[in-house]
Amino acid sequence: MENPRWCLPALASVLLLLSLSLSPRAAAYLQERKNYIVHLRPRDGGGGGGSVEEWHRSFLPQAAAGPDSAADGGGDSPRIIYSYSDVFPGFAARLTDEEAEALRATDGCVRLYPEVFLPLATTRSPGFLGLHLGNEGFWSRSGFGRGVVIGILDTGILPSHPSFGDDGMQPPPKGWKGTCEFKAVARGGCNNKIIGARAFGSAAVNSTAPPVDDAGHGTHTASTAAGNFVENANIRGNADGTASGMAPHAHLAIYKVCTRSRCSIMDIIAGLDAAVRDGVDVLSFSIGAYSGTQFNYDPIAIAAFKAMERGIFVSCAAGNAGPEPGTVGNGAPWMLTVAAGTMDRAIRTNVKLGNGQEFHGESLFQPGNNSAADPVLLVYPGADGFDASRDCSVLRGSEVTGKVVLCESRGLNGRIEAGQTVAAYGGVGMIVMNRAAEGYTTFADAHVLPASHVSYDAGTKIISYLNSTGNATASIDFKGTVIGSYPSPTVTFFSSRGPSKASPGILKPDITGPGMNILAAWAPSDSHTEFSDGGADLSFFVESGTSMSTPHLSGIAALLKSLHPDWSPAAIKSAIMTTSDAVDRTGLPIKDEQYRHATFYAMGAGYASPALAFDPGLVYDLRADDYIPYLCGLGLGDDGVTEIAHRPVACGGVKAITEAELNYPSLVVSLLSQPITVNRTVTNVGKARSVYTAVVDMPKDVSVVVRPPMLRFTELKEKQSFTVTVRWAGEPNVAGAEGNLKWVSDDDYIVRSPLVIPGKGE
Repeated sequence: MENPRWCLPALASVLLLLSLSLSPRAAAYLQERKNYIVHLRPRDGGGGGGSVEEWHRSFLPQAAAGPDSAADGGGDSPRIIYSYSDVFPGFAARLTDEEAEALRATDGCVRLYPEVFLPLATTRSPGFLGLHLGNEGFWSRSGFGRGVVIGILDTGILPSHPSFGDDGMQPPPKGWKGTCEFKAVARGGCNNKIIGARAFGSAAVNSTAPPVDDAGHGTHTASTAAGNFVENANIRGNADGTASGMAPHAHLAIYKVCTRSRCSIMDIIAGLDAAVRDGVDVLSFSIGAYSGTQFNYDPIAIAAFKAMERGIFVSCAAGNAGPEPGTVGNGAPWMLTVAAGTMDRAIRTNVKLGNGQEFHGESLFQPGNNSAADPVLLVYPGADGFDASRDCSVLRGSEVTGKVVLCESRGLNGRIEAGQTVAAYGGVGMIVMNRAAEGYTTFADAHVLPASHVSYDAGTKIISYLNSTGNATASIDFKGTVIGSYPSPTVTFFSSRGPSKASPGILKPDITGPGMNILAAWAPSDSHTEFSDGGADLSFFVESGTSMSTPHLSGIAALLKSLHPDWSPAAIKSAIMTTSDAVDRTGLPIKDEQYRHATFYAMGAGYASPALAFDPGLVYDLRADDYIPYLCGLGLGDDGVTEIAHRPVACGGVKAITEAELNYPSLVVSLLSQPITVNRTVTNVGKARSVYTAVVDMPKDVSVVVRPPMLRFTELKEKQSFTVTVRWAGEPNVAGAEGNLKWVSDDDYIVRSPLVIPGKGE
């Protein structure tokens, strides 16, 4: 047979000759096309004639602009992928490099964003948050979120799961415009719980029925936000109880914008566009984000602004890049940015050493026969003389066979893979110890062998024991589910920290919710290699991340929206923030992963307390127009503010304000030697006739004066303004300072706002 390589030079020559003689249209066809989001200036008055799609096509090269442009894309690939109509002025398209360069120079084009992919960022949590079944509680008074639609942007949903049954559900609200793309009847479909389901882009072709979840993540987040009541929910006997989401009678609208591992920014904007057009009330966004990107260069922030302007509450994950400072994403002030905290439930294991020391750990591997309770030899691959890696990614069977192996954590992921490696080389048990930065945050993982995840402090003591003897032993005792774990809540190590690089004068994250070892509905997936069958027998599973804390807050927002349908997104955010807890269940300040006092840059205003949020007394309200002076004050210029506001803005005609002057529920004051005065306005949503007194809790080296020190209200929805003047009482403290401004009434209302003076370098 002739060697095909001899044909290559001739083929190259033919292609070269063809390219030299092809028409411009044909030559463009041969060039590689890439995906872009094309950001346009809004049409004047929305006019210009023709449809949005026609307007978008007018920006394409002539050969690709016609209605048959799919043929120009090769017969199966339309040049315009999405025409965005509601939240983003522009479209997504496939363009060659030359076409992209020409489009950038076209009048009316703001910029092009190359396609990027963003990462994907319960039974106990309702009770831990103070939501209890009963006739008098906030939960029942809210109708469990009845009538509210939560849009979930994620990996889809498993519609046949019992969490998405529609017992007790009302029909979709009038005016609902969503559609349902479920086709596989055997796997369930839309009902009065799931009232819409769509898939976008690559996510639409990645499963047998487009919006069906083949990763588990979307099913988990959807049920956390609004799963219906399911009794006897557990994972192989652990974390047993009645499962429900935060708003169990809210409707769900599903927008599958992610595959198992990533989410295209083009699909995300398309999902946001569809959700706003369909008529959702709350958007839940458990996806990683641009961190530190200027807001007018952030398509998600731009789209979320339009959603907020339509009255839609947007709840977003802060990200899983902690504990380093300045890592928080989704930091625009018109979005709620959610950090991740722990609860008081542990799926407990006890590690007992040969010297009698015992350490608490966690694991979902909980054998009924307590199979690892007998002491066996303990080894550490990081010790001198071992030809292995301390995180157990590389092992030798002769060193670990028949032994319990101490492995260092690999960070946010990799613990299960470490156990698989240990088991493959004959190890009979594993202890995962945190690295120093991970502190006391421990995961309950579905290990493949007896295992326990322990803190860094416990790990260092275990290593000291190993160094003290040549015959170290250990056993693992499995205790099952334990309620009342202390301290709780704490902030997890992985939860991204402020300050926001895009707007450091706005405190981010905003709030902390349950995001550690959260049990929620589950869709089996072969991407989970800890299960030989993809977890086919599991209806519920435990996951951790700000992906899990975000839908908790989305559900809480739905409860508040159901109780107060006239509240703006900013009013709902204010109610959540100003009623949150800054202390743990014992009354001590909430701690971080090191069991140190958690800063507001770690936890936001505090840990969500929804039972108080429904009646906050006062709220700090904002409308879309109120953000314009703030955006002008950021120095984005007329063009930058116009791009975010979706309408022409001339900052010269606007009285710009500093970040500290935005009517936000928290205050960040960059204080040097001179005092700074900021204004705030509160709206009375509590009792018509009420009096509030200002109470300031700050370190002694900070002076805070509130004028007037007392607010008197005579009617509901009445607004009152006040000023806050902050100065150093002595020498400026380079470490900064934190405290609280509280408005306290005789009717037991406490409206608390964090007050932060950033330290040098923050």
